[in-house]
This record gives sequence, structure tokens and C-alpha cells, in this order.
Amino acid sequence: MNQEPERTDPHVPYFFFSYAHTPRHATDAPDPDMWVHRLYRDLCEHILTLTDLPAGEPAGFMDGAMRIGEDWGTRLSAALATCRVFVPLYSPRYFVSDQCGREWRAFALRQARGDGPQDTVPQGIVPALWTPVHSERLPTAARHLAHGHERFGPRYATEGLYSLMKLRRYRSEYEQAVLLLARAIVATAERNPVPRGAPLDLADLPNAFGSPPVLRRLRIVVAAPSSRELPQGRSRLCYGPSPVDWNPYRESDAAAARPLADFAAEQVRGLDYLTTVEPLDEAAGDLLAEEHPSAPTVMLVDHWALTDPGQRELLTRVDAAAQPWLVVVVPWDRADPDNDTAGAELQSALENTLPRTLQRGRSVSRAATGGVPSLAAFADILPTVIQWAAAQFLRYVVPVYPPAGPHFLRPRLRGPVQEPETGPGDA
Repeated sequence: MNQEPERTDPHVPYFFFSYAHTPRHATDAPDPDMWVHRLYRDLCEHILTLTDLPAGEPAGFMDGAMRIGEDWGTRLSAALATCRVFVPLYSPRYFVSDQCGREWRAFALRQARGDGPQDTVPQGIVPALWTPVHSERLPTAARHLAHGHERFGPRYATEGLYSLMKLRRYRSEYEQAVLLLARAIVATAERNPVPRGAPLDLADLPNAFGSPPVLRRLRIVVAAPSSRELPQGRSRLCYGPSPVDWNPYRESDAAAARPLADFAAEQVRGLDYLTTVEPLDEAAGDLLAEEHPSAPTVMLVDHWALTDPGQRELLTRVDAAAQPWLVVVVPWDRADPDNDTAGAELQSALENTLPRTLQRGRSVSRAATGGVPSLAAFADILPTVIQWAAAQFLRYVVPVYPPAGPHFLRPRLRGPVQEPETGPGDA
């Protein structure tokens, strides 16, 4: 018989809220997940009222509620290893999310304790319906669950929580559904305690829903010096043994202790991309190749990389290659005294080295190329930049095949093509 694990860690959540991120289409657009955040807060308020949670123990865990600069992967893994209940927010986007499938797997492995079959249905899952999902689109892992959406209200079962939230006439039905959902979470935690597990690295886990229909990849390239390659007088505080250890915000932001590329990679994975992080000298071969590029690319450029002749030469060649699916982000901490001293000279060198790439980047986000002043601003800009690079990669690289069946070449005509006239009945 499973024993309810002791919970003394103040960061242990009562439930883990698993949801698929909706892409933001513009930097200045409202957060597309704002309604999901509101639902999460409403659930937390109800659970705090329905339980005797001690001070300091949070009602829930949601990745969007973490502070900028927090170790996202560690916190996420710890929450999945200790939460009482797993609450997946069903939507068509949820079941094609690689990240959500890995979160589901991590929770499911706690019940099996790694010894049983990986597809064992965990008892501690309480699905929430965000938008309707046709039963044939549910993966095997979800089909075996007793969903019981009707118990939270007939309108909830047919429309989902998103519609109930957005339409004022359904306000009372939304409040009823969320209260009943909170009660179900509490009852499940009491009836089916799930053993506490060890934190798992989600990158090492298979997707519980199977392979995603489209394998999305994104490369993060870092153009920065290592601590051994700094020009005379440059502070070593923002650098490490490898260029990928660079974080320009360490000087002014205590939350920016980790490499900036690690923070960016976590943001990328949260948008359901598989990602790699490479220094410029290792990635240059693919960035300069004319054929078979492997992934869209976000390049993080440190102005101080321009002081190294080797890196400057590589950046010049990358700019000449003009790959449209490469976009540059230029972090620039204005509080760094070294930047204040050499800023104008370094900016001029950057403009002269990457003129094409910077010009193209300004059409996406002037803030990204103009010097991103803080880690919070970097986090706001990154989703827009990622989506743009991915869209360009699909446009220029991924082949579009004609549908199966016969197709015919139209003869080339001399002069303009005259379209046939049509009568009222020909449309």
C-alpha cells in the first residue's frame, strides 16, 4: 500500500499544473496564456480554502509563475517528483507538445517507481478541459483515464474552461466548474497518494504521447569570448571557461547566476523545441553551409566578441551567408561599467560586422538587436524571435510537396497569360 510521503520542503506543490504554451506572435502583444494563469490562480485559491496546507507550502506549481532567472529545469523536476496531483490542461495543442508529454511521463514513473510498465495509468491525474479534444486525438496514455468531464457541468464538458471564462453569460458555470475541479484534486490527493520520487531530467525521458507529429529543433549559438580570451581590462565576472558560459547580466542581476544560453534553452524547450547550445566556432560550419541546414538559429552576440579577430572574421562570414532563418539577439547590460566605457566603439564594430543580419533582425524586433538591457527583457523578447526564426526556416528550407496524384505542367506562353472568362454558373 502506498504511503503518503513526508513533505517538509516548503516548495512542494499540492498539484502540478501542466499546460501547453501558446506562441506569442508579437513582442508587444498580450500574454496569450493570461487566461491559463487566471485559471491556475483560481484553483490555488479554492485549494487553500479546502485544505489545511501549512504556511509556506504552495497550493500549486505552474512554470509561468516562476521568477525570471530561476533554475527552471531543477524546479520543474522537483515539483513533478513531489506533487500530490498532476493536472493536465487538455487542448489540441497539449497532446502535440513534447514538453507536456515528458511531464506526464515523469509523473507516471513515480507510481511505477521505475520498476513497472511505463504506460501504467497513474492514479493521481485529474484532467482539466481547456478546449474540447476529440476522443480519437487522445493518445493511449490519456485514453485509459476515466475523465468524467460531465461531473463538472454539462457546459464545461462541451465547451471547456476557456469558453466559460471568455463569455460573461457563462460566469456562474465557470465558477462552479473550477470549484468542483478543485474538490476533485483534493479528493484525489487524499484517496490516491502517489509515492514521492527522485527528480528526473525531462530531457532524458520519452514523450508519454509518442513522437510529436513535427520534430521541432532550434539551435542556440553563442558568440562571446571565454574567460581566457578577454581583452585587457575587461571584467571576468560575466564569463567562464567556455563562450557558452557567458551571462552579461551577472554584474547587476543576482538572479542571473547561470549562463544566459542555459536560460534561453529552457525557454526554448518550454515552447516545445528540441535545442542545442554551441559556441560560434563549433556552429560556424553549419551556419556557413549552403545546403541542408539542420535548424533555425538564434545567435546571442556579446559586443566584446568583436575584439577577437577570429570571432569577428567568423561573424563577417556568417553575415555574408545571409541565412534568413538566423536571427541575432544582442544582450547589453547598461549598468556594466566596462560597457559604458567602450560601448560606442563596440557598437560601431558590431554594425560593420553584421550589417545584413542586424537589418533583418530589426524587422522582427528592434529591441533584440538594439541591446537587451535585462534578463526580464530578454525573456520577453525571446519567444517572438524563436517563432520568427522557425517560420523562416519552414519557408526557405522545409520542402513542400504537391499532393499525390497526377499533375501537369502548364505550357510556357509568350506574353501575358489570359485567364478564361467565366459566366455566373461557372464558379
